[in-house]
Amino acid sequence: MPAAGAGRRMGADIPKQYLQIHGKAVIDWTLETLLSHEDIETVTVALSSQDEYWPDTQSAADHRIQTVAGGRERCHSVLNALEALSQENDENDWVLVHDAARPCVRPEDISRLVQQASAHGGGVLGVPVHDTMKRTDTQGRILETVERDRLWHAFTPQMFPLGKLHDSLQAALAAGIAVTDEASAMEWAGCQPLMVEGASSNIKITRPADLLLAEFYLSL
Repeated sequence: MPAAGAGRRMGADIPKQYLQIHGKAVIDWTLETLLSHEDIETVTVALSSQDEYWPDTQSAADHRIQTVAGGRERCHSVLNALEALSQENDENDWVLVHDAARPCVRPEDISRLVQQASAHGGGVLGVPVHDTMKRTDTQGRILETVERDRLWHAFTPQMFPLGKLHDSLQAALAAGIAVTDEASAMEWAGCQPLMVEGASSNIKITRPADLLLAEFYLSL
């Protein structure tokens, strides 16, 4: 779980993963869901070296959680976590990468991902695109309407074999490839991950309105 970002777009005084929802930090909501799932044994959290909030979370004392140093970008934090996991686990073990700021992921969607992705070599939770898609120039003027057929919004968790994900991510970064998620590194390495449909409520908290929406979903 990469959790080293500052979340500047939130405009908050603290990183978004430590904002409160119903009296509990966002990261605690996320970790509680992950660790309550029967297929997840441990979670490795990548934290910023300047992080002063983690020790005060409910999750900090959980023995199933280990922490590692985060990196400059999300991809570097994920690679650091994968390297730590590689020291104690088999390269063929499955690993899920999930955003700390996605506290609304549903256990049943994790189960669907585990079942379908494990039979396909890896996969990503997401939802098909239903809106009309536009591509613009740098000034925001529409250049074209993009065909939405077979387009997906990619969410997390994203699930792959530990060794393959580690090596693909490491090689992509060394080659200067823009890695926006784990699947993009696997795609660059020649893999074709499976898109697995989940709930649209699995939002990533990025802006203030997202926090309000997450509060609503978590109150259901």
